[in-house]
Amino acid sequence: MGADTDRHFIERMTWQQVARRIGDGAAAILPIGAAAKQHGFHLPLNTDRLQAEWLAARIAGPVDALIWPTLTYGHYPAFVEYAGSGSLSAATFETLVHEVAAAILGGGCRKLLVLNTGISTLAPVDRALARLNTSRVMHLWTHGGPRYPRVAKALAQQSHGSHADELETSLMLALAPHLVDMARAEASPAVTRDTPGPLTPSNPNSPNYSRSGSYGDPTLATSAKGEILLAAMLDDLHEHVAAFVTKPPAAEPKPATMQSLL
Repeated sequence: MGADTDRHFIERMTWQQVARRIGDGAAAILPIGAAAKQHGFHLPLNTDRLQAEWLAARIAGPVDALIWPTLTYGHYPAFVEYAGSGSLSAATFETLVHEVAAAILGGGCRKLLVLNTGISTLAPVDRALARLNTSRVMHLWTHGGPRYPRVAKALAQQSHGSHADELETSLMLALAPHLVDMARAEASPAVTRDTPGPLTPSNPNSPNYSRSGSYGDPTLATSAKGEILLAAMLDDLHEHVAAFVTKPPAAEPKPATMQSLL
């Protein structure tokens, strides 16, 4: 990202520039991506943030949207045993998302897209946005569909996975290869079925034991797979964004008025 994206990220603009763009009808994007969440031995803790901001910049261009600063702390309870990994309670995170989103809409943006890279964050974000005018806000999950899940299923060679695995590592090899240390990539132990609960680096007897923090097999990742996955993901996102931004929002409900008593 460089000068070509400066017109989208509000943190690089003055408040007058932001006000002018809002006045011209610009939609807003609020990325959600952890900056303090382990991603195995081979990926940095800000992997989710990097993906969220890279994707936000790409979907902002065609609709000339404004991108708000990324929410880098969220509800990530599965990773707290790993050094540096932080997690808010679901209730605190839901309140954070609701207040930030409400402020963006209250500041004059006609539409808001909340771009979410997480899994455990999905339900709290849904609850937070349900309390707003749902015709003006959209929850976009980066791994939604329909194209990405189909392509991911066709490409994956690993037997299981969902975190710092073959697919996520492939994505990072495509968008930020200089940050991926494939020599340190390590698969998690094989499992016969997914077991709910946090990952642990300290209890080898747990069904969710992972020394590295990966869940899946990142050693199978390639940049070629990542390019295909990114293309499918972007096609999905562009389609959803274009349909949402061009659809007129519903009228805000009128405040109740007092009836005069005779």
